[in-house]
Amino acid sequence: MTTIILAAGYGTRLYPLTRNKPKALLEVGGKTILDRLVEKIKLVKECEKIIIVTNEKFYKNFKTWAGATGVEVINDRTRDNETRLGAIGDINLVLEKAHPRGDLLITGSDNLFDLDLRDFVKFGREKRPSSSIALFDIKDIVLAKKYGICGLDKNFRVVSFEEKPPQPKSTLAATALYFIPEEKISKISDYMKTDLTKDAPGNLMKWLAKNDALSGYVLRGAWYDIGDRESLRKADEQFRKKEEKADGQA
Repeated sequence: MTTIILAAGYGTRLYPLTRNKPKALLEVGGKTILDRLVEKIKLVKECEKIIIVTNEKFYKNFKTWAGATGVEVINDRTRDNETRLGAIGDINLVLEKAHPRGDLLITGSDNLFDLDLRDFVKFGREKRPSSSIALFDIKDIVLAKKYGICGLDKNFRVVSFEEKPPQPKSTLAATALYFIPEEKISKISDYMKTDLTKDAPGNLMKWLAKNDALSGYVLRGAWYDIGDRESLRKADEQFRKKEEKADGQA
């Protein structure tokens, strides 16, 4: 299995913090977002390789971070929001350049959660040949209007996927965490041949739910979608509290 970390965004909503540093290398609770994410990925014994896909602007930042870790960094050669490939385009670029083996675990680089990734991978393997998406119950029907919202049947199959619906059918928000089994990776190439947007990977998941099969795993614990300075502040505060509590119990 290969894990792809999507890190080709420019984090403009976090300026000036991200003017010369990628969002993933900002610190949350005294540790970078990327370090926290990779720590979780490395616990997944099936994962043989981790690939970060980024842009020309931040390529050197990630290469410096990666050092001798064995994490591969791919440059999509784009320089701004106007020329970027989009997250789905970046996933496809990794497939074309790195030819990853086995299943794919895909995550956004600004996606933090309490979830043990091994549980999500286990779910994804059990639901194959369906692809899988991690969902978080935000428990607020008004807040749900700001997210991609999924509906599940009793077998955890995604039966509806609406982006920022005016009348949400559920409060299960799509997160940037996906499992695509090896036998379904060709679906990414199929999607690339359509005239649909190649930006947010949730669009690929919505298309899979309609044209193939998609299962939904409901996260337990907390989920942090770090998109602006306020969400970064809240995540930093929560992680600092967790670290202090852990230190106090040690």
